[in-house]
Amino acid sequence: MTYPPPPWWLSGEMSVSLWRLPKRLLPTVPKGLSPVLLGDTGLVGTAWVLYRTGSVLEYNELLAAVLVRRGARLRACITHIWVDSAASLRGGRELWGIPKERATFGVDSVDPLRIEAHGIASASLTDRVSLPGKWPLGYRIAQSMGGAIVENRVRARGRAAVRTASWHPEPHGPLGWLQGRGPFLSLAMHDFEMRFGEKADPPVQG
Repeated sequence: MTYPPPPWWLSGEMSVSLWRLPKRLLPTVPKGLSPVLLGDTGLVGTAWVLYRTGSVLEYNELLAAVLVRRGARLRACITHIWVDSAASLRGGRELWGIPKERATFGVDSVDPLRIEAHGIASASLTDRVSLPGKWPLGYRIAQSMGGAIVENRVRARGRAAVRTASWHPEPHGPLGWLQGRGPFLSLAMHDFEMRFGEKADPPVQG
């Protein structure tokens, strides 16, 4: 299975939810990274992403990422991620060290978003307040690859909205640690355009 060379140009719909979690429930991150904590609480972001027409690959995605520190630098580390594209799975793993797995998705509607990753979680997200104009989003991910930490840049731009969100993780599924909790903030980026990653240099030890 082949996949596009980096960077990947992607477009579509994204819904992000932010969660405060006690340190004991935070997903494990690779050596060389440490969760950012306020007291005993860390920050996790979850996202449903629908990559659509105009993307180098069209597929659905569910992910969870932890806000981490690498030295003095803040980064996002993707700890859980599922896609319904074999090319995306292989490309994410081999290009950037993103631990993608396969899942089957059901999308009942896009706006409002009603979506399910079978055996993992389902959610309903509805816009509450739309923000004027197009908003930029930029950050770096840090992942373990070849025994070292590699970083890649993500840049996106789209129409933003504050959303209400109802999440239903499977209690005994891989996101079961979110069961009984709710996000403190959910946002949408509609009709986004994204540049994901750059050609990664070979990992350097140390």
